[in-house]
Amino acid sequence: DVQLQASGGGLVQSGGSLKLTCIASGFDISTYSMYYIRQPPGKEPEWVATIDSGGVDTYPEYAKGRFTISRDTAQNIVFLQMDNLKPEDTALYQCCTSLYGKRGRGTQVTVSS
Repeated sequence: DVQLQASGGGLVQSGGSLKLTCIASGFDISTYSMYYIRQPPGKEPEWVATIDSGGVDTYPEYAKGRFTISRDTAQNIVFLQMDNLKPEDTALYQCCTSLYGKRGRGTQVTVSS
């Protein structure tokens, strides 16, 4: 059973940091791409970051230099470090895998100005 359990969201002030954690089970994260998407209130989901099976990370322009995706293949965990957060980063963040396009339940990030 493929599962993704996300945690680490919360309320933070503008300029602050949060680190999201995604615990994967039922498959090996090192053999699939892992990525985060987010859905701001009232908007469509958008891509946040990807780490592929080879460990290469990629980001959209707004996340470059502020967000870092990483993984611990021994623990089967994916991390998303978010620094210099802005109010527009407020969203529900979901951990996902290319395996079946599975998405986790998400964790809420709220950034106050």
